[in-house]
Amino acid sequence: MPAPATSADSAAAARRAGASSSIIIAALLVATVAAVTTVTAVGAAVSAASSSGWRPAPGTTWQWLLSRPLRTSDMSLPVAMFDIDGVDNSAATVAALHARGKRAVCYVEVGGWESYRPDAATFPRSMLGQPIDGWPQERWIDVRQLDVLAPVLHARFTSCRDKGFDAVEPDVMDGYANDTGFPLTPGDQIAFNRWVAADVHALGMAVAQKNAPELAADLVASFDFVIVEQCAAYGECSAYAPYVAAGKAVLDVEYTGSTGFCAQLPPGFSGMAKRLSLDAWRLPCPAGKTSSKPR
Repeated sequence: MPAPATSADSAAAARRAGASSSIIIAALLVATVAAVTTVTAVGAAVSAASSSGWRPAPGTTWQWLLSRPLRTSDMSLPVAMFDIDGVDNSAATVAALHARGKRAVCYVEVGGWESYRPDAATFPRSMLGQPIDGWPQERWIDVRQLDVLAPVLHARFTSCRDKGFDAVEPDVMDGYANDTGFPLTPGDQIAFNRWVAADVHALGMAVAQKNAPELAADLVASFDFVIVEQCAAYGECSAYAPYVAAGKAVLDVEYTGSTGFCAQLPPGFSGMAKRLSLDAWRLPCPAGKTSSKPR
């Protein structure tokens, strides 16, 4: 879900439809509860070293397209990585990207409930909070209820792996900074985000931190790269310095029609202008057009 009016509400765009059965939770609980308990216990000790090895390098060129399924014609874009919806896109699409030497990132919402997703019925009503500002079909969820949430998210991540995706973009990871309807603290968010990273790594994929600039220093050891919205517009780019220092990619998107923001980005950032709808249009920062001074 893309960033609406404020940085606290930043997230990624356009998702789709369906329904499913609550039997999914029962089927997956036995398989995942032991792993969830272990991962929660180790928490901060989990690091990006758990992943299979690939992660986007600083300066990686990419396309972010969530408004519709990827088409064959889209794949000719001269970029190294495509970030696409994990439900709307098939294993055949991922295989076609790989055949062209490109990497695929699986977009998955983890901190919000989407009424139109195939597994929407697996979320108990008790864990649904306030509507997400700007997205009336979505609601915040109580990420503290990991015993219920973990099997659902593990199934989503497993689907990404089974389709052949190289990495996951988990969205809506900043509930602590929003009016969710739950008393979420930064500590609650850090624990949940670290669990997400560990579960994705255990499936052999890389994983991105999404926004949450205040938590970057706490999460950089657990995530492989970071996807940022509007850090130049909100003056938040310096918060992601720990990723640059760690040699990890920082991929910033600004919702604007020009590349005038590029000179505001610190060294080590990759910048791109997009529409809020996250359709195929993109305008990347020209090479060498980020700032020559740290910000």
